[in-house]
This record gives sequence, structure tokens and C-alpha cells, in this order.
Amino acid sequence: MKLIKLKDVMDITGLGRSTIYKYITEATFPKPVSLGKKSVAWVESEVEEWIMERIEERDSNLLPL
Repeated sequence: MKLIKLKDVMDITGLGRSTIYKYITEATFPKPVSLGKKSVAWVESEVEEWIMERIEERDSNLLPL
């Protein structure tokens, strides 16, 4: 299991900081893990799973040719 910091989450998803925290508040994005009083990180596999869900959602909405 690998933990990644906010900058890495932003790089991987293409989302900005405020959007990530908005999605967390809406319970549509993985919650961070507390590493201390002022430090958090995300489980990399959870972020990757979230991305895969977006891809599957996109693909399921495609119309057949």
C-alpha cells in the first residue's frame, strides 16, 4: 500500500485542490488518511480506483455505433 500527498493526487487526477476537497465533502472522492496534526495523504489504490470508476462510467454511457 502506498500513500500519496495532495500534489500527487492533483497530478494523477488533473483536479485542483478545492475540487478534490469539494468531492470529499460530497462523499464522491476517497477520504485522506491523517498522518499527523497537519499532514494527510491518500491511499494510491483508492485514487486509482476512483479514476477507473470515472472511465467505466464514461464507457457505459457511450452509444453503440
